Amino acid sequence: MSKFLTVADLKQLKQTGEKIACLTAYDATFAKTLDAAGVDILLVGDSLGMVIQGQSTTLPVTLDYMVYHTACVNRGRERALLIADLPFMTCWSPEAALQSAARLIQQGGAEMVKLEGGRHRRDAIRLLVQEGIPVCGHLGLLPQSIHRLGGYKVQGVAPHDAEKLLEEACLLEEAGAELLVLECIPATLARAITMEITIPTIGIGAGPDCDGQVLVLYDMLGLTIGKPPRFVKDFLAGAGDINSAVSAYVAAVKSGQFPSPQHSY
Repeated sequence: MSKFLTVADLKQLKQTGEKIACLTAYDATFAKTLDAAGVDILLVGDSLGMVIQGQSTTLPVTLDYMVYHTACVNRGRERALLIADLPFMTCWSPEAALQSAARLIQQGGAEMVKLEGGRHRRDAIRLLVQEGIPVCGHLGLLPQSIHRLGGYKVQGVAPHDAEKLLEEACLLEEAGAELLVLECIPATLARAITMEITIPTIGIGAGPDCDGQVLVLYDMLGLTIGKPPRFVKDFLAGAGDINSAVSAYVAAVKSGQFPSPQHSY
């Protein structure tokens, strides 16, 4: 494996069974800290709207904000793969997605872009891949669709909904996605998806059987505003300092100790 983690390396990690540790990052200092602790993927999430800007949802986050924070994170990392979210209404068409992704890569330094949604994103994914842009899909709870979903709730519980999510995971892989985030779905469904597709899955509230795990950095450090979601664990508690907390998170993900059943649905 090369010094710099690549998209191809992620698939190799899935094949060898080594878990992938991912955390969100929004600035150069934290990026350097997470990278040094062995975090494999730094995700510049549109969650920055909530944890950095104090917004109630991710919807106000603009592409300009995403480019700015991605560039900040890029300047702090040395090994970790850098993924950036395509924020709300920046991929309403394949062409819009391509233009938005180009900015995140050219100006922000991202090496992969993430977009939310299933079947209706296939054409956008195909176009991005055609132009050489690696894509991470995102299924389950979709924060950019929070008004349609009616709140932050577990998805894929009913058999019909679970079957649809499994089908959409296969469709995204077929379209060319090389990574898939699964958010807030039952652990049994996440396991079925992970076994069905060949690309790595990254879970957040999706049980222990995904190929990797991601948490929002501030949640992992116990800085959640309000009641933390069930899937969150405070790794700073008892760790002594932030560096130790991040290292503990990486170790827990790699060993399969996190998430435990109490952090799963």
